[in-house]
Amino acid sequence: TRVAIIGTGSAAFAAAIRAAEAGAEVTVIEAGTTGGTCVNVGCVPSKIFIRAAHIAHLQSAHPFPGIGKHRAAVDRKALVAQQQARVEELRHAKYESILDSNPRIKLERGFARFKNAHTLLVKTADGSEKEIAADRILIATGRSPHIPDTPGLGATPYWTSSEALVADELPHHLIVHGGSVVALELAQAYLRLGSRVTLIARGRLLSKEDPALGEALQIVLQDEGMRILTDTQIESVRFDGELFHADTGSEVVSADRLLVASGRKPNTAGLDLANAGVDTDASGAVIVDDHLRTSAPHVYAAGDCTNAPQ
Repeated sequence: TRVAIIGTGSAAFAAAIRAAEAGAEVTVIEAGTTGGTCVNVGCVPSKIFIRAAHIAHLQSAHPFPGIGKHRAAVDRKALVAQQQARVEELRHAKYESILDSNPRIKLERGFARFKNAHTLLVKTADGSEKEIAADRILIATGRSPHIPDTPGLGATPYWTSSEALVADELPHHLIVHGGSVVALELAQAYLRLGSRVTLIARGRLLSKEDPALGEALQIVLQDEGMRILTDTQIESVRFDGELFHADTGSEVVSADRLLVASGRKPNTAGLDLANAGVDTDASGAVIVDDHLRTSAPHVYAAGDCTNAPQ
């Protein structure tokens, strides 16, 4: 059996390893960095970053009168170097070494799209295209940050979570646009490392969750010193070479960095899913059943690119 898998994140690798163990010839196709979101720009670096910020916070905010309190001295460059060394180590151990040691799993580099339900066209870096035929195909392309069409935003050097995690200088003042989990955890981490933080959310905090969660978190974050504007739209953004100026209609908030963390979108554009008869929902997520089957026989989808919980 020939299995083709689009993507090399955790869903892709879990499937590739199992399929190879069962005797399939597996081709995984990757357009970017091997390992997907979690190890490269998600769980691994963010949890290291958040833990470091928590330790810094505890140095000045712990409950023990017998231990001196002081503001943490933060060397952001050293923190990032340690964090990224761990990312590279895990990417190699959990992903690259598996490709090297498993002859049944082959890596193709390039951007895949469907020719039909059994054939993929892979465009490589030099512009040439290669056909890959398969008995089963798995779509495991993940998600990436959603960028709102705020006037002026696209012309500015804004951050997404990816840039925020590896930035080696602490902003003096950081604007965080969004009320999601990603927005809140990065906003709090920067606050705890010493940046001034203003968070601007279109609705309430964690708007998809139980309201009690966002309400309680808002109190905690404000007590730590964060400024939070809920039910606030950023109407336009401009960057003057030094500062971002975010206009909310009632005021202009100025800061040296702007982090856009307003949700994530499925990486399905450009896959030509219609050629394989694969249906998506309004957001572009691949619709799957309880067995991760799509609307096309022999085509499956797993992970964050689907309409299942991320």
